[in-house]
Amino acid sequence: MAYEAPLTDLAFALTELAGLARLEGNPAFENYDPDLIDPILEEAGKLARDVLAPLNQSGDKAGAVLGPTGITAAPGFAEAYAAFRDGGWMGLSAPEEWGGQGLPKVLGLAVMEMFHGANMAFALCPMLSSGAIEALLAHGNDAQKATYLPKLVSADWTGTMNLTEPQAGSDVGALKAKAVPNDDGSYAISGQKIYITWGDHDVAENIIHMVLARLPDAPEGSRGVSLFIVPKFIVEADGSLGARNGVDCIGLEQKVGIHASPTCVMEYNGATGWLIGAENKGLACMFTMMNSARLNVGLEGVGVGEAAWQAALNYAQERKQGKASGVEGAAPILHHADVRRTLTTMRAKVMAARAICYACGVAADLAKAGETAEIRSAARLREDLLTPIAKAWSTDMGVEVASLGVQVHGGMGFMNETLAAQLYRDARIAPIYEGTNGIQAIDLVGRKLSMANGAAMTEMMSDIDLTVRRARETNDPGLVQIADRLSQANAALGEATAWMRDKMEADRETALAGATAYLGLAGDVIGGHFLTRGAIEARAYDGQIRGRMTALAGFFAETSLAGAPGAVSSITLGGKAMLNESDALFGIG
Repeated sequence: MAYEAPLTDLAFALTELAGLARLEGNPAFENYDPDLIDPILEEAGKLARDVLAPLNQSGDKAGAVLGPTGITAAPGFAEAYAAFRDGGWMGLSAPEEWGGQGLPKVLGLAVMEMFHGANMAFALCPMLSSGAIEALLAHGNDAQKATYLPKLVSADWTGTMNLTEPQAGSDVGALKAKAVPNDDGSYAISGQKIYITWGDHDVAENIIHMVLARLPDAPEGSRGVSLFIVPKFIVEADGSLGARNGVDCIGLEQKVGIHASPTCVMEYNGATGWLIGAENKGLACMFTMMNSARLNVGLEGVGVGEAAWQAALNYAQERKQGKASGVEGAAPILHHADVRRTLTTMRAKVMAARAICYACGVAADLAKAGETAEIRSAARLREDLLTPIAKAWSTDMGVEVASLGVQVHGGMGFMNETLAAQLYRDARIAPIYEGTNGIQAIDLVGRKLSMANGAAMTEMMSDIDLTVRRARETNDPGLVQIADRLSQANAALGEATAWMRDKMEADRETALAGATAYLGLAGDVIGGHFLTRGAIEARAYDGQIRGRMTALAGFFAETSLAGAPGAVSSITLGGKAMLNESDALFGIG
């Protein structure tokens, strides 16, 4: 069975968990109507199921190919991209001024989740275009916006982000690509970039590269980095495409997974580029792209996790092995309690991560378009807090869930020809993308906990306390038990947060040694908060969703949340034990 978009779960997460209703009536989203949710999700689901999913395994086997003239996409991908383009999906959340539909960003996130679940290698292409659009909207001048935005929003052109070099990955300040001013106001860009996702292809007529490089008199380190727009084909004054620019793909990376996504070594040889934003302020421009990408990468974890759960469930229904009560002969392994526990673990974590990502999306919408300064400020704090958690917790979850999917398949899951194996391979890159998850943890404890004197996490924990009270007020014994677990977990998060904030000032190294464990705890508790909210809101629903949300919240409470108090010592003491014996462990002082 191919990927099938979980439309009911997606709509429920948008409306009942993430708070999409807060955007109703907002003048910035005058085209948005709640009645649009179902048709948008349904149409995107059809594209995911009927066009993208059938190419997922064939694309993995065939891969992209580098030839004398550049990259040829995997068979069927150009036609799939045409269907994506013609459906207007790239412009769903883009401003109407540039040809978009002006709908909330969070709706676009739900659509992208489906595309990642159906075919992550394909979805990486529009994901990078989204980042280029965000950078132009935030930092481009009027001429640049008029030249590039309409074609990017329409998906006639695609975008990339060119940051990494052989010697400069997360350490952007070490990059060496050069930008030399030309007499006409443009720049000659020279240097090599690696790991450039969809850096070259034949699915669209032009590629707009966003390239970090140094001006001749730039300061050392990250303070001397500028951002440049470098199109594959020069755009003439009338908007037509002119000569091929001095940029080529000179290598195609051979990766563990996402084989149909061309990951390129790009060579810039005096390519013509144009400065975007101010000189030596490229890092700020690039972070606009990266923050957008971090949330989208979190959704890769959600999408692949959903696909892994679906594949595992289908296999568990078909694979017969062993005996089960009430089943004559060999029973489908779905009847075995341990398999059901594994599948429930997968589904609960996917739903928790989905809610975190969507809530971050609603916060991003309100941070830009909230109707009062107070709303915008509070939303910005929430977006800033949730972004590293959405990226790191969700992508770690995607790898874990994909691994569990392999486990459900047993030996068959270890065979490369199975979808389960491919999803596991594909998922593994997401914790590395856009700042490794360790960097996300450092960002969380180093910047986000101290913002506004700690208000971001304090307000998040207050919301969790409110959910606890609401659950207890139902007087439903099951929800009261969940509330008790969530309350204990929130108290543990509060204890860990207080320790982390103090330790970051007194002993930063010890604090950072616990940062990843702290992010994991925060993700567990916030995810449990959303699942508990889901169980509360589902009481008003008929059908299976009420039982499903209650079961997922209860299971998550007794597995993930139950361990929260014990996780505090991992954060506060684990790093100390390691650092005290660094010489013995690593041979260093």
